[in-house]
Amino acid sequence: MSDKEPFTLDAAAAPERIAKHIARAGICSRREAERRIEDGRVTVNGETVTSPALNVSASDSITIDGKPLPARQPARLWRYHKPRGLIVSARDDKGRQTIFDTLPDTMPRVLTVGRLDLDSEGLLLLTNDGGLARHLELPSTGWSRKYRVRVQGRVDPDALPGLADGITIDGVRYGKVAAQLDRQMASNAWLTIAIREGKNREVRRIMEHLGHQVSRLIRVSYGPFQLGDLPLGGVEPVKPRVLADQLGTAPDTSATAGGDAAHAAGRQRKTPSRGPRNADHRRPPSRHKAGPARRR
Repeated sequence: MSDKEPFTLDAAAAPERIAKHIARAGICSRREAERRIEDGRVTVNGETVTSPALNVSASDSITIDGKPLPARQPARLWRYHKPRGLIVSARDDKGRQTIFDTLPDTMPRVLTVGRLDLDSEGLLLLTNDGGLARHLELPSTGWSRKYRVRVQGRVDPDALPGLADGITIDGVRYGKVAAQLDRQMASNAWLTIAIREGKNREVRRIMEHLGHQVSRLIRVSYGPFQLGDLPLGGVEPVKPRVLADQLGTAPDTSATAGGDAAHAAGRQRKTPSRGPRNADHRRPPSRHKAGPARRR
């Protein structure tokens, strides 16, 4: 899939590259699928393949490490309210708790659309489809990520408009940034910041470049999807029709049954046996406490 190619929700897709096919089955990312292929861990119709330059279709028999590739399910998307103190990773070599430890048992295997770091909170999108995850992450998709950010010190409002043209920090180029000062207090301030690329720790690095340490960072929207009143740790499915409308494609009606099952998970979540206990693990600040949180 090229960066400009629209994503389709149609589960009966045409032949596609094997790594993409594996990723869309929710097994792993496209890059990880390519690595497994190159390592000789993948077979197609009984033959080991070592190059990702191969097109496959739903009629092909594919195995990874001797296990059949699961039947591809309709692409689904969920909104998740990530708390601070959780790792956005399937595993952590330090034994820290991950978001996947706290998801409802009724959830299928899912991937994250992008990431939020350990100390960040707010909206994180989850999907069962690797291709959809990649599509939503691409800067060419054009979706803005909006954050409510609390920083230390006094913010110079005149320094913010210059971010609109992008900024280079330590040799790394960051794209257009929309930043607005919402409320200045004695020792800290709240801002609303919108970015489109979502590079690693982008908001934190930009604020540090301006002389401000970030003490709280809450993602309140990702493209058209809003955090809204989703409770901390809560997860809720996006309706197939809504997802199709946002992607500009027809919905896969076979997703309806899956949607009913996912909705049963809805706002439920496991109670973490070893969750973060920071007093700052609360819902995003209200308008009265931190200025208006604009939505798009």
